[in-house]
Amino acid sequence: MKQIEAVVANINDLNDGEMRQVSVGEREILLTRLEGKFYAVGAHCSHYKAPLAEGVLTGHHVVCPWHNAYFDVTTGDQLEPPGLDALACYQVRIEGENVIVSVPEETTGLRSPAMAQFNPDADGRTFVILGAGAAGVHAAEALRVAGYQGRIVMITQDDRLPYDRTKLTKDYFIGKTSSEEMPLRSPDFYKEHAIEVLLNKQVKQVQTTAKAIAFTNGDSLTYDALLVATGGKPRQLDIPGADLQNILTLRSFDDTDRILTLSKQKGQAVVIGSSFIGMETAAGLSQHGLEVTVISPDSVPFEKTLGEEIGKIFQQAHQENGVSFKFGRKAVQFEGSDKVEAVILDNGDRVKADIVIVGIGVQPATDFLEGIDLHPKDGSVVVDEYLQAADGIYAAGDIARYPDWRTSESLRVEHWRVAAQQGRIAAHNMAGKAVKFRGLPLFWTMQFKFPLRYIGHAESWDEIIVDGDLQKQEFIAFYVQKNKVLAVATSHKDTETAAISELMRLNQMPTVEELRSGIIDLIQRQPEVNK
Repeated sequence: MKQIEAVVANINDLNDGEMRQVSVGEREILLTRLEGKFYAVGAHCSHYKAPLAEGVLTGHHVVCPWHNAYFDVTTGDQLEPPGLDALACYQVRIEGENVIVSVPEETTGLRSPAMAQFNPDADGRTFVILGAGAAGVHAAEALRVAGYQGRIVMITQDDRLPYDRTKLTKDYFIGKTSSEEMPLRSPDFYKEHAIEVLLNKQVKQVQTTAKAIAFTNGDSLTYDALLVATGGKPRQLDIPGADLQNILTLRSFDDTDRILTLSKQKGQAVVIGSSFIGMETAAGLSQHGLEVTVISPDSVPFEKTLGEEIGKIFQQAHQENGVSFKFGRKAVQFEGSDKVEAVILDNGDRVKADIVIVGIGVQPATDFLEGIDLHPKDGSVVVDEYLQAADGIYAAGDIARYPDWRTSESLRVEHWRVAAQQGRIAAHNMAGKAVKFRGLPLFWTMQFKFPLRYIGHAESWDEIIVDGDLQKQEFIAFYVQKNKVLAVATSHKDTETAAISELMRLNQMPTVEELRSGIIDLIQRQPEVNK
């Protein structure tokens, strides 16, 4: 393949442990210097194309500034999701004091990770993955990356190949992403790597002792190892009128398409619940020109997750865009003949509605599992630090209840990136490795022009230390319990968020005393990480 090359820097332009974005023609490159040697890889994250130069370089890897994917800058390999592809790696040579990079003329800056080839003669086992969300997709590919050569079967009740579910209430909902851009991989990719994707398959029962799966259509399948990654089922409201038309939940591609079709009629929309799904849906419906009312038993959005002050900032952002709220209230009845016409609240108020979105959380989809104990609280699958529930059975994503390596608490986290992390780790363990899950929860949301990143997990806290300006939506909020930072929420602080992610991973966060005393330059603390 034809190569293009260019002088991209002087050897004295970068110190050890520094990186910058450079260009070879129209191709953008991430150039780094480590231990006196220069490396060049693709400049943009394989997830949403974030400029990696705006992240942080720590050791041999760079942390993406948007959603904290990790890449090895010496090889381009992806070390942490949510992206799937690795970065392209380019040739670098030094002539005198010039740093010269050569790139293929047709490079995209990305490459598929190296994967083992399917070889049933070498490995006759069958590994099954139930679910094609973040955990399932990442697990299927990670099995091949880990060297597994046997059969892989990924099963989904959806009628589409795996897609980016996070965009359903974000970019796809507001028209920034087309349906053609939603699939994570092409049919040819799965064919090339011998990953069987069975669509429209509804599981009736998993007999864990017999290692057999029964489907509702009468088919069956046996396995040698199974990853359960079925995610959650939207909770429904069991109130009079719940069977009326135009009362919907939002979990799948089809759900979003139905809501978007109804939204073309404009009118009045009611969102029940002030969860992230509910609030993102409210923002999207408002941007489609509907009059939106959010009904919630809470006093402000996200109070239990983010606290009252930040919750009020979200509320304000919605109200400035025409969204109304009915806080401290519950829906007790839906009115209408065939279609919903109104929602009746527990205080007797009547809220007109042409469409209702119920966003009151999800329940782990695990009722088909037989032979393993489920958690009595929510029916989740209890796993160990290797994400194993029983012999040959693993679980990942929304359904998995796992031990938090930082606090030893039992956690179940409904985040896309956590699911992707767990899918990868479970796959490596299925393939015979022994890898403990030490992932750090991270989620993100964008509502109107208000972005938020949240790292870690805090179900309660003693105090919130805020650095920045909440009203300007430029801040870092540290959630502290028992003199330890358990979680951090940020807005318009992308590079700092990447630094926090790495500092938390390595248990090198500033002390609470340091945070209370004044502004801490989190980016400048990165040399401590590089030691």
